[in-house]
Amino acid sequence: MRTRPTILLFGPVGRPVPDLVRRWAGEKQFPVEPLADASAVESIILRGHPCFLVINSDAADDVSMSLVRRLKSDSFTAIVPTLVLGGPYRPERMQAWFDAGADEILTEVFPISEQLARVEALLVRSQRDVSVHPSTRLPGAPEIEREIRRRLDETGEFAVCYADLDHFKEYNDRYSYYDGDRVIFILSRILHDVVKGVLGPRGFVGHIGGDDFIFVIPAAEISLVCTEILTVFDTLVPFQYNEQDRRAGYYFGKDRRGQLHRVPLMTLSVGIVTNRHRSFAHPAEVSELATEMKSYAKTLPGSVFVVDRRQSRSGEDRQGR
Repeated sequence: MRTRPTILLFGPVGRPVPDLVRRWAGEKQFPVEPLADASAVESIILRGHPCFLVINSDAADDVSMSLVRRLKSDSFTAIVPTLVLGGPYRPERMQAWFDAGADEILTEVFPISEQLARVEALLVRSQRDVSVHPSTRLPGAPEIEREIRRRLDETGEFAVCYADLDHFKEYNDRYSYYDGDRVIFILSRILHDVVKGVLGPRGFVGHIGGDDFIFVIPAAEISLVCTEILTVFDTLVPFQYNEQDRRAGYYFGKDRRGQLHRVPLMTLSVGIVTNRHRSFAHPAEVSELATEMKSYAKTLPGSVFVVDRRQSRSGEDRQGR
C-alpha cells in the first residue's frame, strides 16, 4: 500500500518521463510510475489509494480519453486528479479532453513556471475535495486529525468537543433518511456558525460522518460556545417534527424487540477533552478520550456538554452543563 501520493504516468512504452513531471515529482519526493496499459492504471487506482494521474499527450487519444472517461464516471476513482500534457495548443483537442473529464490540461503555450503552479494548484484542490465531507462541506477525518495535531504542537490550552445527536436513529425510522440528512445539515450549520461567529479563525469544526462532529476551540471558551450551541439546537430541532410530535414532546417508536416505547425529541450530547490537566502525545489519545466523554454525556438527560477534568484515567471528576 502506498504511503504517499504516487504519480501514475500513462504513455507510450520507453518514453522518458517529461521534464515537467520529473521536476515537480522530484521537488515533492513523489515516486513516478510509468504505465502503458490502461487496465493497469485502473487496477492500481481501484486498489484504493488516490493517485496523481498524468496522461502523456503522445498516448493514443482514443485509448487515453476512454481511460479518463471510465475513471471519472465512477465516484470512487473520480477523485483522482487527472492532468493531460497536451503538446501544442489546439482548442478543439483541449475541449475534447475537458469533455472526457480531465481536471487540467497543460500545453506548450504555458511557460514552465505557470505549468508548475497549475500542477501544484491541482494537487491542492484534489486534497481539499477528498478531505471535505460532501453533504456538509466541513473538513473530514484527515483534517480533524491534522487540526488536533497542530493544537498539540502549540502551547495554548484547547478543547476537543465531540458532538453527537441523541435519538437520531429513531427519528430516521419515524420520518425518513431525507429528513435525517436535513437535521445533520442543520446541526453542521449551527456548529459552524456559532464556533466561527464567536471565535473566527480560533475555532475549527469538522464532520466525522453521520451525526458525529468534532469542534476544537480554546479551552477558555467552552462554556460560552457550548451553551450557545445547545440553546440554538434546542430552539430549532422541535421544528423538524410534525406538529403532533412537537406538541407532545415525544412519539412512540419500536425498540429492537419490536416493543413500543416513548421516544423524546432529539437532543445533543457533547463530550469535551482539554489539555488543562493532562498531556497527549498523539491525536488518537485525544480521540479515544473524547469518544469516552461523548458516551458519558449521552447517558445524561437533555442536551448537555460534559468536560473531562480528570488528571488521570483513575479519577472520576467530570463536570458538565
